[in-house]
Amino acid sequence: MSGGVDSSATAALLLEQGYEVVGITLKLWPQDCVNRAEDKCCGPQAVTDARSVCHQLGIPYYLIDEAAEFQKHVINYFADEYKAGRTPNPCVMCNQNLKFGRLIDRADQLGADFIATGHFARVEKADGRHLLKRGRDQRKDQSYFLFSLRQDQLARAMFPLGEKTKSDTRKVARHCNLKTADKEESMEICFVPDNNYGGFLQSANLVQKHRGEITDVHGHVLGQHDGIEFYTIGQRKGLGIGGRAHRAGDAWYVAGKDTGSNRLLVVQGHDHPALQRTRLRARAPSWISGRAPFAGSACTAKTRYRQSDARCTIARIDADSFDLEFEQPQWAVTPGQSVVLYDGEVCLGGGMIE
Repeated sequence: MSGGVDSSATAALLLEQGYEVVGITLKLWPQDCVNRAEDKCCGPQAVTDARSVCHQLGIPYYLIDEAAEFQKHVINYFADEYKAGRTPNPCVMCNQNLKFGRLIDRADQLGADFIATGHFARVEKADGRHLLKRGRDQRKDQSYFLFSLRQDQLARAMFPLGEKTKSDTRKVARHCNLKTADKEESMEICFVPDNNYGGFLQSANLVQKHRGEITDVHGHVLGQHDGIEFYTIGQRKGLGIGGRAHRAGDAWYVAGKDTGSNRLLVVQGHDHPALQRTRLRARAPSWISGRAPFAGSACTAKTRYRQSDARCTIARIDADSFDLEFEQPQWAVTPGQSVVLYDGEVCLGGGMIE
């Protein structure tokens, strides 16, 4: 329970369905993060709200410290990916290792059969497998962040909000007079409360500034940056080279990062060819459906959470990686982010973009 409306409504719905429910909040934040963000996910105010909801519902509540595991599996990964020139996806790692990893261990200790979360996704059993399906509310569907779960984890998962919309969820909470019913949701990374990940990396002593050159595709130096860790593919703001225009009115975008030379490559114009890709390779594949697809299979894919599905073909696949070919060019495909594959409503799995 994160202290938000989704997990609060989830607990209420499960009680209505006759389940014996126990509320658990995993304290994931290092203390310095908690001190800077009272009301973010799992922060002090969020814990107070989660405990209050459990009291209202008459269910036990536990706050369990998993900050050391979060540091190991999420924050260190977050920093290492940026230092390697990639853009991480911390929510995927948190789901895989904490919410459906350590939390299942805690459930076993409490004698619980299932783990329920407020994700907008669905689980269905078919042919002896557990399938992850999109949430009914397409605007809130969160199957993208769950693609790396294993079959044994999915078998223990319940998503009571999978058939509901966000509006339905708030109605459930209001019906139960829960204090979180109208609470705003945060779209930020939970441990970067001000959405300034560069500042977080520095303040946590995970990355330090080290100046390098910003160059165009012809090698012309346009300016200086403070470290490639603080930029991501497709980024437009914060480059400090707005006046160095080859074509008036066209913004500059990050198109590449060279970790060896600490150089940042930028191009001018949203539709520059360097920002378009029709093929990608993904490493560390995870097939949540329980079966890997075949080379030549047609499917759709997302290379970022808020993206519409893009039609593609699996051009090559083995145990360590796979290649996708898209029918239409994809903008700002970003190494380190997740590419997630779908067959209609069913999430097949995915991998990390190289």
